[in-house]
Amino acid sequence: MAGKLYGIGVGPGDPGLLTLKAKGILESSGVIAYPVRKAGERSTAFDIISQVVDVSEKSVEEFLFSMDPDDSVREKCRADAMEKMCRLLDNGEDIAMVTLGDVGVYSTYMYIDREIASRGYETEVVPGIPSFCHGAALASIPLMIGNEGLAVVPVAKENSALLREALESFDNVVVMKAFKSMPLIASMMDEIGIPRSGATVVSNVGMDGEYIGPMDTERQYGYFTTVIIKKESGGEDI
Repeated sequence: MAGKLYGIGVGPGDPGLLTLKAKGILESSGVIAYPVRKAGERSTAFDIISQVVDVSEKSVEEFLFSMDPDDSVREKCRADAMEKMCRLLDNGEDIAMVTLGDVGVYSTYMYIDREIASRGYETEVVPGIPSFCHGAALASIPLMIGNEGLAVVPVAKENSALLREALESFDNVVVMKAFKSMPLIASMMDEIGIPRSGATVVSNVGMDGEYIGPMDTERQYGYFTTVIIKKESGGEDI
């Protein structure tokens, strides 16, 4: 009987935020897997779960998904990874693939899940706590209150129009992948007329170098940096 593939969201960094369901599946699965962009690359998600799950008797597998600009290189890496995964599943191994935060938020795993499921294997997605939810909790600010709306967008020069639309249209905006883009975000807020005091930066939440505080365009932030922007303080939610 073929094994089952699980996509496990491990949360934002604090191993205490790993869900009980995720921990149970990790403990019962024979293979713990994680995706990497370069061979031998460190997996933060694996580092998190190894603090609360005994991995000494597990088979730990790295799956390479190259970001090489050459399409043929990326396609071969993907094909090799899929074949390797299918071999493990055909051997009856349950595979738990770990990913930071929630599996459904900018995760490579969802591409993998779709491909493996299309080949007839059983898969399951196990949610985790997204970093922006943890960050908002640590900063003691609501993501939404009353009848407010929320937009979650990535920031990059090529999709700055999406960020602008979100800032113009929504009461609250979560800007992910923001570690190199503080000047762009601040400039756009200025143009639209949103006070910079409405921005809270949450960086490396639950990890070394954690920062939760006001936006500082001169500060160097860690890779895992999100900005929570609130236009209003929000009314009471009854």
